[in-house]
This record gives sequence, C-alpha cells and structure tokens, in this order.
Amino acid sequence: MRNVKTWDVIVIGGGIIGLSLAIELRKKSARVLVVERGELGREASHAAAGMLADCGMEIPSALQTLATASARMYPEFVHELQDESGIDVDLRDQGTILFLASGTAADQAVLSTERLPPERLTELEPALADSNRPAIYLQERSVDPRALTLAALKAAKHREVDMATGTKVTGILISEGKASGVTTNRTIYGAPAIVNCAGAWAGELEPHPFPIRPVKGQMLSIVGGPVIKHVIRAPEVYLVPRSDGRLLIGATVEEAGYDKRTEVDAIQRLHDAAVGLVPGLSQARRHEAWAGLRPGTPDDLPILGATSTPGYFAATGHFRDGILLAPVTALLMAQVIMGVKPDYDLAAFSPQRFQS
Repeated sequence: MRNVKTWDVIVIGGGIIGLSLAIELRKKSARVLVVERGELGREASHAAAGMLADCGMEIPSALQTLATASARMYPEFVHELQDESGIDVDLRDQGTILFLASGTAADQAVLSTERLPPERLTELEPALADSNRPAIYLQERSVDPRALTLAALKAAKHREVDMATGTKVTGILISEGKASGVTTNRTIYGAPAIVNCAGAWAGELEPHPFPIRPVKGQMLSIVGGPVIKHVIRAPEVYLVPRSDGRLLIGATVEEAGYDKRTEVDAIQRLHDAAVGLVPGLSQARRHEAWAGLRPGTPDDLPILGATSTPGYFAATGHFRDGILLAPVTALLMAQVIMGVKPDYDLAAFSPQRFQS
C-alpha cells in the first residue's frame, strides 16, 4: 500500500486568521494543512487598512476583552513573524487622532479621555484643516496587512505547514459522527480536526452553514500629498499612513453580495472626505483603488470555537477586526483544538449560537 499523507488539523482558508492559526498549531507540533480556494492572503486580509483599533467605540462590548488582549499581543506577534520571514510589516505606534461624531453618545473610555485643543491638533498634524470638532488621541497601532499576511505565509512555510491553493473545499467529511476530513474540487484530505477560517465564504459548508455574509468595503491609496504621521479617524472617513509614503483612505460598508468591483462615485466620495480633513491631499496622486469582502455575522461578533460536530471548529466572522484579532484568535483556537482550556471565555462567540 502506498503511504497517504494525513494531518492533525486542516485549516480551511488562507487569510491572516488561517495562517496565524496554522503557525500556532505548528508550535504545538500539530501537522497542519491549509486549504485555500484562491491565492493565499488575497481576500479580506489583502484589502484591509490595518488599523489596530481596540477603542471601545469601535468594538462590540462583548468583544472588548479579546480586542484589548490581541492589541497587546501585537508587538511580540509581529516580532516573531518578522524574525521568521525577514519581512518588515510596518507596525507603527504613532497613535490615532479620533474625531468624535457631534451629538452622539460616547462610551466611558472615550468620555474619560481628554479632548485635544485646536493648538495641540495642529501640533500633532499640521496639515489638518482648521476645525472645532471634538477630537481625542488614542494609543493605537497600525500595520500593513499585505506585508503582515506575506510574513505569516513565509513563516508558515518555514514551519512546514502544508498548503493547497486554488482548491475549493466542497464539504466536511463525517465518519462515525465526527469530522474526519474535507472534500474539495480536486481530492479528499483527511484529518481528525477541521477549522473553518474561510471568511466571507465560511457559510457555504455543511453540516453547519453559518450565517456569514460578505460586507463590501471600497478603499483607495494616494501618494505625494502632505506627510501624515497618525492614523486619523472620523465618522465619514479614515486615513492610515504607511511608512513608504502611501496614505490609505477608507472605507465603504456595503451589503453588495460578492461584488468586489470598485465604483468611481464611491472612491470619489472617500477622496473628497479625506480632502475635507486634510486639504493638501487634493494635490496627491491616486495610487490604487480596491474592494474587499469582510465576513459579517448577524450579531457583529466572530464565530470562534467548537461546533456540535466533534472535530469541526470555526474561526471566522471577524467583520472589520480580522487583522486586529489574529493573534488572540490563533492562540485561543489552538488551545481549543488541542483540548486545552482557553485563556479567555469564548462562550459569547460559540458557533453553536447559530445552530438549531
């Protein structure tokens, strides 16, 4: 008989969540196969802005503990990936200037933060338009998600994670009531543990079709305008600087199915909103425009943990926070899969909340 290769864990989906989890599982000596329907890291991870925004205003209250923990994990997470891959992922810690929406209630974390006076705003970002809008400073970081995902991919390969690309998983194999592998458009792969990290496509698989939907986000990048040091967030737009001189401007939130086309009018609205914050950006050159599909859930919380089918797990539905939550998701899901009590309670994110 010829030897047929098997694995301890099959990860469905090769974005930052799937790759980070694969690396964490390899640290625990598990044999891991990542199966990706397209190119590794080319969906939501490739399209993200990279703000590590764990401020309470941006995060559902049930998710705050994990968001804070993951943000704190980021420097070490990045250090490991950069060390193993040799790729600089542009982790920036200059912080965020957050413009508050007028007349809306702010959470306690924001209420307790001192407002920035106009002269301090000008000192932090001289190119900002004159404004009396209330603003605060947050000690948040940002990262380049494309570089981060590439670093994770190289680190996973370095750790001998197996990968199958251009391979669509079509079903979960069940044997004697337990997960035993996956069927694909090419072949069958066997493993006693399967993890659905398929992002916006995670709901397509039986036996548990999770209520995941794609939420479209259009963005653009520009070069050649005034230097912006901080992430700048306002209700209508956000600006995320990169160390190579690019400035990202985003992003729309659209229920548009699996349509990833960009629209001239939407990109123009984002550009106009950015110029409203920083007038000098009107002279910058447009570099790129793109759209990505965030994996949304009905309650805006990720799906993390074991399903009712033994051996079948989910780590998906991160919506706008996949980059932020990658380190903590990898840690906790590796613990769950390996039968170790996770460091944080995942009950609120259980896949079984959607199972009848």
